[in-house]
Amino acid sequence: MSLIVNQCLLVDGDDTLWENNIYFERAIEEFIDLVFHDRTTRAELRAMLDEIETANCKVHGYGAKSFVRSLHECYERVHAQVASVDHAQAIAELGDRILDQVPVLIPGVRETLSHLQRRHRLILLTKGEFDEQTTKVERSGLAPLFEDVVVVPEKTVDTYTTVVEQAKADAERTWMIGNSPKSDIVPALAAGLRAVYVPHPDTWVLERQPVPEAPDHLLQLARFSDLAEHF
Repeated sequence: MSLIVNQCLLVDGDDTLWENNIYFERAIEEFIDLVFHDRTTRAELRAMLDEIETANCKVHGYGAKSFVRSLHECYERVHAQVASVDHAQAIAELGDRILDQVPVLIPGVRETLSHLQRRHRLILLTKGEFDEQTTKVERSGLAPLFEDVVVVPEKTVDTYTTVVEQAKADAERTWMIGNSPKSDIVPALAAGLRAVYVPHPDTWVLERQPVPEAPDHLLQLARFSDLAEHF
């Protein structure tokens, strides 16, 4: 593909710019250690938690606070009682550890954004709990590289349409860059945008789905830093 200039680039945060899901996965493994007993397998416990998270995210949103709520609900379903004081404290600490995590940037992110900023409009578009996400952005040190930071509870077709309209951008010349097929790629394409899919090996299981065929509107890259070759 030839070099693309003068575009509006919407860029995802979690697992696109910085590591995120690995910390939840570590917490889940520790949680399963906490609740595991011989009536269930680890795979069954994980499937139960995924089911609970799927339902809770629709009502309570994303992030560490919703995650802790799901852990408590899973605990109660497994043990048919609320967590003991010690176990409740252990669950709370899992959530606190995620909230306290300083963002670890994915290799090449800062340099690539600095390069892209010179010839494109950059908008950080991330979903989740507002305070939690804005704290991540601040801690990342990347905010000055973006003309705007937009935090939304969910990324839908309407979300992309609204963000493009508010930015006074041309949808056909706007690209959404991210690792999540469910949130970053499918709805962006449906809204008439173009998209860049940058897979992450630890993308949250609930964000995975097949990536559609869209050869004229979809670009898949192995690394975030590869954006510099195309934009």
